[in-house]
Amino acid sequence: MAAQTGLLAPAFMSRSDVPVFSPVALSAEAAPFTPLGMDGWRLGSPSDVEKQFSRCAAKLRALRADSGQLREELNLLFDQLLSENYNKTFDPNINIRPEDVCTLLKHVSCLVPLSQEHLVIKLCQLVHHLLNQLKVIMDERTLDVLVNYTAGALKVCSTWTHSDVLLALSTIVYGNGPQCHQHLNDLLGEDGVLLLYSSPSQPNMELRRVALTCMANICLRIPGQPPLDDQYRSVSFRVFLKTLQSPKPPNTDELFYCMVIQAALKGLQCCLSGGKWKFGGGEEVGSVLAALKRLLFQGTPGVSVEWPAVLYPSPLPQYEGLSASKPVEPPKPIESQKDSALPGKTSGNKKRKSRGKGKKTSTESRGDDGEEDDRDPVPELQKGGGREGGRGEVESLSKPSGPSLYPSWKKTSSDSEFSDPEGSAQSKLRLYHGRVRQGALHCLLAVVKAVEKRTLYGYWSSFIPDSPVGGLPPLTLLTIIRKDPSPKVRASALQVLSAMLDGSRQFLAVAEDTASPRTSYTPFSFSLATSVRELHRALSLALLAETSPQTLTQVIKCLAYLVANAPYHRLRPGLLSPLWKQMRPYVRHRDVNVRVSVLTLYGALVTTQAPLPEVQLLLRQPEGSSSSGSFTPQDSALSWRQRDGVSSPSRTPVKPSLQSSHTHSPHNPRTPGEEDTAPPWLLQLCVSLVTQPREDQSDSEGAGTGGGAALEPSPVRLEALQVMSHLVRGYFSLAQACLCEIGQVSARCLGETDPSIQLHGAKLLEELGTGIIQQYRPENNVPESLRVPVSQEKTQLMCITVLLGLTYSENYLVKTAAVRALGVYILFPCLREDVMFVADTANTILAALDDRSPNVRAKAAWSLGNLTDTLIVNMESVGVDFQEELSDMLLLKMLQAATRASADKDRVKSNAVRALGNLLHFLRQSQLSRSAFQRPLEDAVLALVKTVQSEATMKVRWNACYALGNAFRNPALPLDSAPWSCDAFSSLCHVVTSCKNFKVRIKSAAALAVPAKRGCYGDLKQFSCVWRSLATALENSEDTNDFLEYRYSASLRHTLSQALLHLLSVSQSQDMPALGASLAGEEGRGIKEHLIKYLRAEEGGGEGAEGEKDAVGYSFTPQQRVGGLQETLIRLKELKAEGEGWGEEERGKEVVVHFLEDLLKTCEGP
Repeated sequence: MAAQTGLLAPAFMSRSDVPVFSPVALSAEAAPFTPLGMDGWRLGSPSDVEKQFSRCAAKLRALRADSGQLREELNLLFDQLLSENYNKTFDPNINIRPEDVCTLLKHVSCLVPLSQEHLVIKLCQLVHHLLNQLKVIMDERTLDVLVNYTAGALKVCSTWTHSDVLLALSTIVYGNGPQCHQHLNDLLGEDGVLLLYSSPSQPNMELRRVALTCMANICLRIPGQPPLDDQYRSVSFRVFLKTLQSPKPPNTDELFYCMVIQAALKGLQCCLSGGKWKFGGGEEVGSVLAALKRLLFQGTPGVSVEWPAVLYPSPLPQYEGLSASKPVEPPKPIESQKDSALPGKTSGNKKRKSRGKGKKTSTESRGDDGEEDDRDPVPELQKGGGREGGRGEVESLSKPSGPSLYPSWKKTSSDSEFSDPEGSAQSKLRLYHGRVRQGALHCLLAVVKAVEKRTLYGYWSSFIPDSPVGGLPPLTLLTIIRKDPSPKVRASALQVLSAMLDGSRQFLAVAEDTASPRTSYTPFSFSLATSVRELHRALSLALLAETSPQTLTQVIKCLAYLVANAPYHRLRPGLLSPLWKQMRPYVRHRDVNVRVSVLTLYGALVTTQAPLPEVQLLLRQPEGSSSSGSFTPQDSALSWRQRDGVSSPSRTPVKPSLQSSHTHSPHNPRTPGEEDTAPPWLLQLCVSLVTQPREDQSDSEGAGTGGGAALEPSPVRLEALQVMSHLVRGYFSLAQACLCEIGQVSARCLGETDPSIQLHGAKLLEELGTGIIQQYRPENNVPESLRVPVSQEKTQLMCITVLLGLTYSENYLVKTAAVRALGVYILFPCLREDVMFVADTANTILAALDDRSPNVRAKAAWSLGNLTDTLIVNMESVGVDFQEELSDMLLLKMLQAATRASADKDRVKSNAVRALGNLLHFLRQSQLSRSAFQRPLEDAVLALVKTVQSEATMKVRWNACYALGNAFRNPALPLDSAPWSCDAFSSLCHVVTSCKNFKVRIKSAAALAVPAKRGCYGDLKQFSCVWRSLATALENSEDTNDFLEYRYSASLRHTLSQALLHLLSVSQSQDMPALGASLAGEEGRGIKEHLIKYLRAEEGGGEGAEGEKDAVGYSFTPQQRVGGLQETLIRLKELKAEGEGWGEEERGKEVVVHFLEDLLKTCEGP
C-alpha cells in the first residue's frame, strides 16, 4: 500500500550506494572532524539526487510499450525513484523542474497498462510521491492525462488497488477541482466512485478515508481560481456532514475512525472556505453546529452527554450537562441527523510559528490529514484572530465549579502533545483525538466566517454561557479554552471565540445589568450582560493558567476583541479594573508577541466608549497603586524588565516628568494633588517603549547590533505609538499634562528612517493637534485656564517643519499621514494667521493633490478643504490685510487644482468641491476682475454645477450644493451678469425638486436662499424658476418611499419655508405677477399651511437641519420669524409699480400682500 512506501525506501539502497570516504592522514594539520549530518547517508550529495532522477527519467522516456522486459525495467526504475526523498524542506538545494516531472509522468502512464495491477500501484505511488514532495503545479495536459488514467484504473482495476489509486488521484486534483469538470460526474455523480467509497456503509476504513480526502481536495479552492460548481460542492457537503453524523462502526479501530473524521472535517472546511453559506437554511446550520459541538469534546474523559442532532437558535442554554458516572456514548445513529463540524484553519498571530507536531506517518500526503496537520495555520489566522487591533477584558476570579473534565495539564512541565513515550498507543490516541478537536474548531471558524452574523447570534448560548456560574458547568468554548490539554486546541478555540466577538458590537449593545434584575423573568439584556461577565471571568482564569506563549497571545487578543465590542457604559463598573491590573506584568513578558498583544489590549481599553469613568480612574492611579497582587504565576519568566518598574541604570531617561515610569516605587505613593497632575502610567510606559533601549539583549527577537543598546522591536514600538494616539484622542485632558514630551516623541519618530515609525509619529502628532483644537471649539466647555496654549513653541515648529518634509516621502502611507496632519495644524490660530506658513502648507498640499496614490490625493483634498476654511475665518477675523498679503498666483493655483480634483474619485471630489466653495467665497473684486481669473472662475463654477447634477455619491453632491451656496455669499461674484450664473441656479432648481436624497435637497434649498439681493437672481424668468422649484419641492416634501429619507422631511420643509420667505423679502414689483399667480391658487394654500407651521415653530429643524441657520441667515425663534415677515410686508406695500405692465404688477402685489396679511393674522391669533 501507499502508506508503506516511504518507510520501505532504504531497502532499495545497494552497497554501491554507500558513500566512499577518501583516507585522511592523521596529523596536527588535518582539518577538524565534522560529524556527518542526519542526511549524510542519503544517496550522495543533493546533486546526486537530481542526477538519479535524471538518469531514471531518461531510461523511462527511452522505454517503449513493446520493449523487451518492460515490466522488469519499470519495476526497477520505479523502485529507484520511490527510494529518494525529494522534499525541499529536507534539502532545499533539490532543483528538479516541474516540466520534467510532468513529461515523465505523462510518458510513464502510457507504458503501464491497467491490466498490470502491481505496476499500476507503483505508478500511483510514484505520482503521489513526486507531486507531493516536489509540490509540482501541473499543466492542463498533464492534469488531464493523469486524471484520465486514475479514473480509468478505478473502473478497471481490482478493488484492492483502489486505495493507492485514490491516494494518487487526491494528490492530482489538489486545488484543481474546477479544472477536472469532465470527470466530476464519474467521481461525484449519482453512482460516482467517490460517493460509493465515502459512504458510511463502506466497511474499508482506509478506502473511506482516502475517498473523503480526495473529495476534500476537489473542493479545495486556490486563491485566484474559480470555485467548484455548486452542484458538486453541495453533494460533497452532504457526504462530509453525513460522515460526521454517523456513529463509529462496530469493531472499528479508534485511530482509523479519527482519521476518517479528520478527512471529513477538512472536506467540510474546504466547502465553506472563501465564501458565504450556500447549503440551506437554519436547519442545516443547526445540524452542522450540533455535529461540530460533539466533536469539540472528542476523546475528553468525563464527558457524557446526550448530544442533539440539531442545535436550534435560542437565547436559552440547551442540553449541556455533565455526568461522571456514564461512559462516553456515540452520537445517536439517526439518518436524518444533521450534525456537522466544519474544519477551519485556525486564525492567529501573523508572527506565530507553528510548533512541531511530531513525525509524519507515511500515509500523510498533500491534502491528506497528516500533511495538512503539519501546515502552519497562519493564513487563516491573519484574516481572523491575528488582527492587529484586538480588544479584551478581565474577569473576576472564582472557584471552578463542577468536576474536572481533564487531567491537570498545569502539573506537567510541558504542554506538548507528545509528553508520553512515542510508542505508547494511548499517547497516539490522545494525539489523534486532539487533531479531531482542532479540526472541529477550524471548521467552526469557517462556519463563523461563512454564516451571516445575525444568524449566528442565535447559537451563541450553545458556545458561550449565558447564565450565572453555579451548578455543573456547561460545555462551551470556554471549557476548551480553560481545560483542553493541547495548547494548539486551546489556541484554536480562542481564534473561534475572537471571530465570534469580532463585529458583535451591535449585538452586545443590548446587554445591560445596571438595573436590579427582576425576579419574575430574566430579560435578554441581562442574560447577555451575564455572558459578557462570564467571558471576563473565564478568560481571566485562562490568562492566569496559560503557559504557552502562542496561546497566551491569543488569550490576550481575545480579551481585546471583547473589550472592543462590549457596552461597558451599560454594565456595572468593575469589569475593567481587574483586567487593567492583571495585564501589568505581561508588559514585561519575554515573548515579543505577548508584549504587542498586551499593548493592543491597552489600546482597546482606552478606545472603547472613551472616555469611560472607570478607565479615567485607572489612568489617574499612580503606577504602584495597582501593582501589588497583580503578578501571575509566571512572573519569574516575565521579569525581563525589572519588576515594580525599577529601571536599570543603563536606561536613558526621557524627561524628568516621565522618568517616574521607571523610578516610582509602590512604597512611596503620590499625594492626591500629585496624582491629578501626574501623567498617566500607561502614557509613561509607551513613551519609554518608543524611545528607550531595552535592557534584556536575549529577547526572542535578538539583540541589538553594533554592541549598543537596542531599542524595542518595531512591532512593540508601533503598538505603543498607537496606544499613545488612542490616549490622546480619548483622554486628552489627562494626556495634556505631558504634551511637550509627546511632541518630542513625535518629532523623534518623524526623524527616523523606518516609514512605519514615521507614519505613526505623524498620526500621533495629528491627534495632538486635533485634541488642542477641540478644546477651542465653541461647543466645548473646557475652562480657559485648562486649555492648552496654542502659541508657537520650539517642539511644535520642529514637528511642523518635519511634517512638511515628510509630505515628499516615497512611502505613500507616510505621505498620507503627514498631509493629513498638516490639515489639522493649519486650523491652529497661531498658524492659520501666518501667511508664510499658509503658503508653505498650500504648496505642499497642491503637490500632494497630483500624487498617483488615491489615498494621498484624498487626504490632500481634505487638508485643502481645511486650509480654505481657515481663509474664510481669517477673512472675517483678520480682515483685508490677510487677503492682500496672500499671493494671487497661489490662490489661482489652488482654484485650478481644486477644479481638477473635483473630477477625481468621489473621496477626493467631496473635499475638492468644499475647497472650491471656500475659494470662490474668498476671492476679492480686484482678483475677479483680472483676466487671468476669468476662465478658472468659470471652470470652477461649472465643475460645481457638473458635480451637483452628477451621479456621484450623495455626500459629494450635497457638498457641491453647499459649495455653491458658499460661493453665492461673495458679493463680488457677478451673479447678475456672469454667463455661468444661469447654469448654477438651474442645477440647484433641478436638484431641489428631483433628487431622491433629502439632504441634497436641503443643501440646494439653502444655497438658493443665500443671495442677499434681488439682482443676484437674474431676470424675471430665472427668479420665477427658483420660486416654482422651491414651491414644488415644498409640496412634494413628503413624497418618498425610503423611511431613511422621510426622517429628513421636516428639516427639508423647514429650509424650503425659509427660502420662500427669503425670496419674498427680496422680490421687486416686476416679480409680483408671477408670485401672485402662485399664491392665489391651490398651490398658495399648500404653501400657506407649511409657512404657518414654520412661523409657529410647530415643526422644528428636524434631523439634518443643523447649519441651516447660517446658510439662510434667519434666526429660528418664532418672534424673529414673524418680525421678519412683518418687515417684508411693509416693504412690499411700499413698492411702486412702474412701466407698461404696472396694472398687472399692482394686481399681483395685492394678492401677495393679502396672502402675507392673512398669514400674519393666522400666526398672531390664538
